[in-house]
Amino acid sequence: MTEPATPRLREMRWWDIDPVLELEKGLFPEDAWSRGMFWSELAHSRGAEATRRYVVAETGGRIVGYAGLAAQGELADIQTIAVTRDLQGTGLGGLLLAELLRAATAFECTEVMLECRVDNVRAQKLYERFGFTPIGFRRGYYQPGNVDALVMRLTTEPDGGSVPGSVPGSTPEQGTESTESNG
Repeated sequence: MTEPATPRLREMRWWDIDPVLELEKGLFPEDAWSRGMFWSELAHSRGAEATRRYVVAETGGRIVGYAGLAAQGELADIQTIAVTRDLQGTGLGGLLLAELLRAATAFECTEVMLECRVDNVRAQKLYERFGFTPIGFRRGYYQPGNVDALVMRLTTEPDGGSVPGSVPGSTPEQGTESTESNG
């Protein structure tokens, strides 16, 4: 039996929206993004004023994963990462995450944020391997299931130092509850 081909990453384009939506609805049936959400994100992903980076992973002409990042100033936010069920646990999620972190560097972001369902332990472990740390929760973030989100942050400053607001005990981002304890 031959090994499956390593998925190739490429920029997501408008013609990828339908297969991405199919994968999105299969993976996230309760809180799947809409076609309009993907169109809106891709509208900001090209040209000199681009603030988004969206990629798809493709193997054998089939989209098997996708990921997206939004940047604003020194802050990047991972919008989505998804891998088809049959390739989860193969390293593809890490490949997609690494591409988003390269994009954050290209956008000159020093901090990367994300939200992850509290019940998605596999994704949390992936993010932790890349250096993300939990900083709070967003209660009822994922609707309509009313599932909480774990907020995670990665500081990417070249000197490895902290950035303003990353000191333990500091005020968490608006809309989050701190996971840090005083004591």
